Amino acid sequence: MSESDTPQSQPTAGVIPFPGGSKPATVTFDRRELSELLNLYGRMVAAGEWRDYAIDFLKDKAEFSVYRRSSEVPLYRIVKDPALAKRQGAYSVVAATGLVLKRGPELSRVLRVLDKKLSVVG
Repeated sequence: MSESDTPQSQPTAGVIPFPGGSKPATVTFDRRELSELLNLYGRMVAAGEWRDYAIDFLKDKAEFSVYRRSSEVPLYRIVKDPALAKRQGAYSVVAATGLVLKRGPELSRVLRVLDKKLSVVG
């Protein structure tokens, strides 16, 4: 049987992706960032300042919100926004009023604004 004797087969089509079928990538905190955030959170809970937290992974940014009480608005939001990485820095600390307390490219430096310095009572 030669190639000319085989019945003509229809050309096979490639896989066509379903429009909108892929889930949009979300911004997340990596393991090192989460470790820094939870380390600070643990210290502040031990000091009696904070009692609850929430983590939101959104399409364009990730937020770590801390609360004094879970029924209130967050005291602070630590935001990771990769779109600002080359301009002002990807990380920022935002107060409950919306005021940006600190912004920068390194999470550890940005979190220093929330670290309460221990004072000696004498």
